Amino acid sequence: MSAAPRIVSLLPSATEVAVSLGLGEALVGRSHECDFPPFIRDLPVCTATKLEKGLTSLEIDRRVQEIVRQGLSVYEVHAELLRSLKPDLILTQTQCAVCAVTPADLEESLCAWQGMAPNLLSLAPDNLSDVWADFRAVGAATGREFAAEKALLGLDRRMEAIRDRSMARGFMPRVAAIEWFDPLMAAGNWVPELIQIAGGEPLYCTPGQHSPWLDWDVFVESDPDVIVLMPCGYQIPQSRADIQAVVGDPRWAGIGAVRRGQVYVADGHHFFNRPGPRLVESAEILAEIFDAWAGDARLGGMGWERF
Repeated sequence: MSAAPRIVSLLPSATEVAVSLGLGEALVGRSHECDFPPFIRDLPVCTATKLEKGLTSLEIDRRVQEIVRQGLSVYEVHAELLRSLKPDLILTQTQCAVCAVTPADLEESLCAWQGMAPNLLSLAPDNLSDVWADFRAVGAATGREFAAEKALLGLDRRMEAIRDRSMARGFMPRVAAIEWFDPLMAAGNWVPELIQIAGGEPLYCTPGQHSPWLDWDVFVESDPDVIVLMPCGYQIPQSRADIQAVVGDPRWAGIGAVRRGQVYVADGHHFFNRPGPRLVESAEILAEIFDAWAGDARLGGMGWERF
């Protein structure tokens, strides 16, 4: 096997994909959001966000819109540090300019590069098949094709085990997966597939569809059996701190799932919104939530809790 290239990953999910292919030691730099596995936090941080800490979901949305109107990026790239790391490969994405650094954010750094510029691999998954294809793309770019296929086989087996276990439940809850609080947004892309694998029926969007804004009247009238709050970039404590943006709306109390205590909060930062190996854990979280809806007495588990 040839030596692995020096890799800078500017996308948390890409970092996790690289590690799953045995490339942990090849990583020489990361984004400010890359934090798993824990040893990744020791790597040099090559990016920063322009969003202040402690903002509510509405404040974040307004700040992002302000930045975009000015024709600017939400992120800063530490160009000198990036060049000093001498990467052979930079992993980034084109799926969402708000969620992570894009190739456009790297233009200045790459234009000023002295010597041979690194290869740039941009990932843009819309559904689970695209996510798995990204494993193969990273494998091909690093000479780890066999490792990619081995990793995918293991992930597929775990997904099938979740699907088989969920089929034994016998009936499917209708699920409202919420990706943003204010304004309200439903979770799309691969999340509807995860809901199906876990034994639920996704509302509002189909697999592969980008996350849509959700009208409150549609939310109420759809009368979901289960509501899962999984805001992008939010861990559970952050969701708790900002949850008034949802529960404070007078229409919230009129939803049957709310009255029946079938509202759950999930870690949308480490799961669900990272299209990498931990989408399997995301499906497992949903399966546990649907078990709770079906009568399991648990009040929470890894990455989720009952609200």
